[in-house]
Amino acid sequence: MKIKLLLPALFTLSIYSQQIPLDFSTNDDTFDSFDGSGFSFRPDVQDGANQVGQFFNDGSNPYQGFFINLAQPVVLDTDNKVFSLRFYSFDPNDHTILLKLEDSNNTDVQVQASFSVPSPSDWIDVFFDFTNAQDSSDGSSVNASGSYGRLTIFVDGGTNTPGTYLIDDITNGETPSPPNNPNDIDVVYDVLVWSDDFNGTNGPIDTNKWFHQTQIPSGGNWYNGEQQHYTDRTENSFIEDGNLNIKAIFEGRIANGQGYSDQGHIKEYTSARLNSKFAFTYGRVDVRAKLPFGDGTWPAIWTLGKNISEPGAYWQTQGFGTTSWPACGEIDIMEHGIHSLNEVSVALHTPSSYGATENTDTQLLSDVANNFHIYSINWSPDKIVFLIDGVAFYTYNPSVKNSVNWPFDDEQYLLLNVAMGGIAGTIDPNFSESNMVIDYVKVYQNSSFSTEEKNANLFKVFPNPANDLITVSSLQRIDRLRLYNTLGQLVKENFNSTTIQVSTIDPGIYILKIESGVSIETKKILVN
Repeated sequence: MKIKLLLPALFTLSIYSQQIPLDFSTNDDTFDSFDGSGFSFRPDVQDGANQVGQFFNDGSNPYQGFFINLAQPVVLDTDNKVFSLRFYSFDPNDHTILLKLEDSNNTDVQVQASFSVPSPSDWIDVFFDFTNAQDSSDGSSVNASGSYGRLTIFVDGGTNTPGTYLIDDITNGETPSPPNNPNDIDVVYDVLVWSDDFNGTNGPIDTNKWFHQTQIPSGGNWYNGEQQHYTDRTENSFIEDGNLNIKAIFEGRIANGQGYSDQGHIKEYTSARLNSKFAFTYGRVDVRAKLPFGDGTWPAIWTLGKNISEPGAYWQTQGFGTTSWPACGEIDIMEHGIHSLNEVSVALHTPSSYGATENTDTQLLSDVANNFHIYSINWSPDKIVFLIDGVAFYTYNPSVKNSVNWPFDDEQYLLLNVAMGGIAGTIDPNFSESNMVIDYVKVYQNSSFSTEEKNANLFKVFPNPANDLITVSSLQRIDRLRLYNTLGQLVKENFNSTTIQVSTIDPGIYILKIESGVSIETKKILVN
């Protein structure tokens, strides 16, 4: 039999699509009908809880039919070539079903099955073997292969026979692939490279890991209308019972001659703002925390570019402040207080969108002041995925990345703070004090790509950027050089050598790990 039906316009008219198998359980499995046929959903006549497809021919045209465009094409080179469906007829007549696979980039193929229906009426399984199919253009036999994006059904094609039929479970035995999840993790970072679990002695924070940022910006106030001083007092930041506490404190009304004076300015509130003495490029950050309560509190767990030009910030004091905000990039892992109670937010700030950024999302959680939650990012060269309690919910992934929308190929450092007022709104007039309590901070990578500066002067690397040969200069013996790509994969390794050849590798950013005795240092390398 030769059936040549040209339906190109219907590809653009169809708004429904699905993938094999089709079980009609959702409206995604809607078929389009043509030439006087009709499609609808209805309950199974034998099981009212099961939804099936109802196919109707009015008999006005010999080739009335039904089709569906598949979101995931059938690939007959790898998928099962034997299709089946369940069929129910309300009449006792013999029937034929022609199952046709179509695609604009392939030869259409079809298989017709003829069968008798049970009496009394009952469901019957009908099979279609595409290893013994017909070429729809000339009727020749063919072992079908290739990819097909449309499935078409004709019931009693070639005859003007009216009828109503039920169809269910169209399949070729394949399990559908899950739809792509934009929040899927693309790179798993599982090597712990830096952490603080705050399990030391009660008292001051570990200043080998954290820096108190206290210098007020020019103008005498912190950004965004915040109303606190950040201090290095143990009253505002301390270790207690295995947790870091960042405490916001009401210091009294200025009108009553109270408040806290620092750097020539008096504030009614104090808190702490910690910078990590650790910066990194790519990885996963996990912070387990409970948040302060009270209107006007604004806790944040976030990162800034190590290169930010901000007087008083740790990396500025170390000579790295070369870039203004937001060109340095900012990743807000968690903020609370700028939305509803218990509604935390995440955000990205870049030159393309900052301040009231469009790159943001929120999550409503349970009692953030009394319950610990784990706030995380998974930052790869291609995207930044935000997670809470291990569940991903927002991804930042510009299709074309540049310095305007993706300043995230450079090192970032961590910040922990509790601000008061500003964007968080009016402070509760009865506020006295409240803590952000942090159980741990952990950073994972694929290798030791940290940039702790403890060995910063031991080794010099030149040229950087490099075209062919990189040389390491040091008074110490070089035991090993290892070059990693940004996914943590080892690219090159040299022993007892001060040079490493890069002319044969792809241009991009690499991490050079230098080992000399017990000294280890990492350097970021740009290969042209």
